[in-house]
Order: sequence, then C-alpha cells, then structure tokens
Amino acid sequence: MRMSMRSGRGRARHEREPATGSGPSRSPGGFPDGDKPSAIEVRGLEKSYAGVPAVAGIDLDIGRGEIFALLGPNGAGKTTTVEILEGYRARDGGEVRVLGYDPGHQRASLKSLIGIVLQSTGVEPYLTVLETVTMYANLYPHPRPVDEAIELVGLTAKRNERVIRLSGGQQRRLDMAIALAGDPELLFLDEPTTGFDPSARREAWDVVKNLASLGKTVVLTTHFMDEAQYLADRVAIIASGRVVAEGAPSTLGFQDRVKAQVRYRPPEGVVPPAGLGSPAGSDGFVEIADDDIVSVLHRLIHWSIDQGIDLDALEVRRPSLEDVYLSLTDTRSGEGPESAPPVTKTDPR
Repeated sequence: MRMSMRSGRGRARHEREPATGSGPSRSPGGFPDGDKPSAIEVRGLEKSYAGVPAVAGIDLDIGRGEIFALLGPNGAGKTTTVEILEGYRARDGGEVRVLGYDPGHQRASLKSLIGIVLQSTGVEPYLTVLETVTMYANLYPHPRPVDEAIELVGLTAKRNERVIRLSGGQQRRLDMAIALAGDPELLFLDEPTTGFDPSARREAWDVVKNLASLGKTVVLTTHFMDEAQYLADRVAIIASGRVVAEGAPSTLGFQDRVKAQVRYRPPEGVVPPAGLGSPAGSDGFVEIADDDIVSVLHRLIHWSIDQGIDLDALEVRRPSLEDVYLSLTDTRSGEGPESAPPVTKTDPR
C-alpha cells in the first residue's frame, strides 16, 4: 500500500491498490548477480520532458536496511528519480528494480511493500492520532499493530490528541506512523524536516534512526547537509541529471575536489613566511588550503617553535559534506547533463 500525501503533482492523496502480481521478476541483463541483498537497483535510468533530459543515465544500488540520501539542487533530477522508483512516473530508458519489482510494470505488487512520507499532508485535522493511524492501518492486508506504530514514532502520550493540536514536529511523527501502518519494507522520505525548528528537526531525526534500527530501508531527499551527514549511511549527489558523487558522508569530504585547510591566528604584526598562508583576513586568521596538509602542519609548527610564536586557535578543517556538495553542484548551474563530471564513488559496494 502506498500513501500519497504530496499535493500539486497529479497524485491521489491517500490511494490504495490491492497487492497483486506474480512476484519479483529479474531482468536477463543489467543487474549483477550476487549474495548481497539490494532494496533498489537502477541501471542507466533516463527521463526527458519535452526533449530536455531531466535524468541522464543514473545508476544506483541501495542495500536493504540502509539509510540512503539523495542530494541535489532544484531541477537536478532527484524528484523525478524518486517518483520513478515509487512507480508514479514512467521512465524513458534504463532498468529499475525496487524490492525485486519493476515499479513501471508491477506497481500494484510493490505498493504494499513501501511507505512514503511527503512534504504536504492530507490528514483529517479533527481525528485523533489513534483514529488516524487506525484508519490507514485498516487499508492494509497485514498492518503493523496501531499502538506499536504510534509508539515507534514517540506519540504514545498524544494518542488521543486531535491532529490539529499537534506541533509541527508531532505532525511529522504522525506522517511517519501512517507510513509505518502497513509495515513496509522500504520508506521514502521527501525532505522530512523542511520548515522545522532545530528542536523539531532533531526529533524527526531520532524517528528516522529508530526506523532504520527496525531494519527498514530509508531513501531520503533533503537540502540539509547536516541532516544527510547525521542520518545517511551513504549519499548520492545528483547534478544535471547524473550522479556526480556517491559514498558515505564521512568519506565524500576527502575527495581531491575540496582541499583540507589549516587555519590559525598569528600574533599581531607577525607575517608568516611564503608558503604558510596568505595575508590574514579581517578576523586576523590565516588560512592555508593544500593537498599535503601534513607537510604544511610540519613546516608551520617548526616555524612557530623556531620563532617562539604562539599560533592562536590553530585548527585543521577537513572538507564537510556541504563543501563537497557546493563544489559539485554550484559549477553545474545552467549546464546540461552532458557537462556533468563522471561519478566518484568512495566506497564501492
């Protein structure tokens, strides 16, 4: 069963189709054989609108039980990609398997296995939390116990509260409880914390982590780099319709594309020697970006000891996921898919 709560995209809000079909089918080509289970397999995915490519040959492998984040600017192709995976948009080319099914041809069979939490909700505001989750659970052939779904998202104390009286963070928890009502194997979360205050965002993150601990596979789209860094086991950055980087958030920051940086503040009037930094900025700090950051530190520390100079607030700053994201996507603005760089994978599966 698939619950749709996205507005303005031509989807019914909370639709239901019976789970039918002959079971997962395997394509004779495209997907490698192996013992490692995959929740999602994509090869050469393509989709165009009015002849303009939106998705230009995406490959993805997402393991079962994994939290996987799709990152990219507006228009990069991530929404189209996710809607194809959900079975709500037809592809032009490529092969796709979601939990072993082709979502383009076996959508009815797939719907009982996935849950979707979208940005806009269509929940009746005057029902209670318990009534709401019960209503959706009754649409599934094998639902998760209602009280258990409510407990998983931390709403037990609010089970008899009307939806209209819930805070923004609590309503997002209710969205997730609805998605869990059918006990799905795979959850799609579309920018789950947009518009949240910092406290509500942290609450939502805790819920997502809790879902992963149950063995659920989670595919997350977000514009927040700290969210992807905290939640995701792996991320894929999409630009101009292609995956331009893929890997664990902690390893993407070590790409050569974005150099590590040494930052320090020398005493007033002291000018560092050549090669150990440009003139200090307005805040008094000198910054050095280099491929060989260990060598830079070695020379800097020896210079400070020889000169008897204290280096105030010395720090080494590794590139963050946000640094890598901006490096990969800012340069893609206004360019077509043909100009996107080849994908970089930091942890091949």
